[in-house]
Amino acid sequence: MSTHVIVGAGGTGAATARLLAERGDRVRLVTRKGTGPAHPLIDLVRLDALDTEALAELTEGAAALYNAAMPDYTRWPELLPPLYASILLAAEHTGVPYVMLGNLYAYGPSEAPLTEDTPLNPVSVKGRVRADVWRAALDAHRAGRVRVAEVRSGQFLGPGAVSSFSLLAQPKVLAGRLALIDGEPDVPHSYTSTVDAAHALIAVAGSTDDADWGRAWHAPAISATPRELATRLAALTGSPEPRLEALTEREMELLAVSVPFFGELPEMAYMSHKPLHVDATAIEKRFGLRAEDVDEVLRSGL
Repeated sequence: MSTHVIVGAGGTGAATARLLAERGDRVRLVTRKGTGPAHPLIDLVRLDALDTEALAELTEGAAALYNAAMPDYTRWPELLPPLYASILLAAEHTGVPYVMLGNLYAYGPSEAPLTEDTPLNPVSVKGRVRADVWRAALDAHRAGRVRVAEVRSGQFLGPGAVSSFSLLAQPKVLAGRLALIDGEPDVPHSYTSTVDAAHALIAVAGSTDDADWGRAWHAPAISATPRELATRLAALTGSPEPRLEALTEREMELLAVSVPFFGELPEMAYMSHKPLHVDATAIEKRFGLRAEDVDEVLRSGL
């Protein structure tokens, strides 16, 4: 029985823990509150991952260390770099293979489909933070201090997903009310099931091929418009035909007064107002992973 250490019990972290436990591996799931899914093989560990020494002690001898941590979205520049630096150091100290859960922010705008070879060209604060933590991990890999890879996902759907669609669209669709979203309803984007992202993390972490490390992988992607997803969701739940409209900048400013999350959306507008396509053929060819059926993903996220 192998032991795996996962930092973060959000949608993907929890899904990764469940998948590993269901196949018979033991999991140490690390969060500041000690929360996560209940399973005999999942040990819920209350620990602040900023405590590098304690995290390294917990990780010693593990098969892999997974970073699925997600600090407060409104405080990324302040919170994310030191947290990721601590997790990286724990991986270096123990020599355990290290897999990061990332996203698409660091690429910047692109009219062509994004591949893992697309240069990082962030145009936002959050994008620069994401690019910086990946480059720091990659430098450590190239220096021989750690074996690292990153799995990059699109906007999350499915169990435990926290995303613009799950927060802004889904509740309104289910209630039969107008959904105001941070983007154009009929512009296609790339979405990722939390479970598909978990499968990708596990596949990469289990690789013994050097060529699979020191690089990024795109998790399996679902290409759809917000309206298409909302329409499928309504059909699955017997809800009224969905109504979606894009939030204006002024509306977001007003909403941000009471809900700071909305103040974080304008800088990422380039991702939600223009088509964003992800090429995930690399992970399909290497590990045989494909995106789950969109109806099943939406159903599992209810």
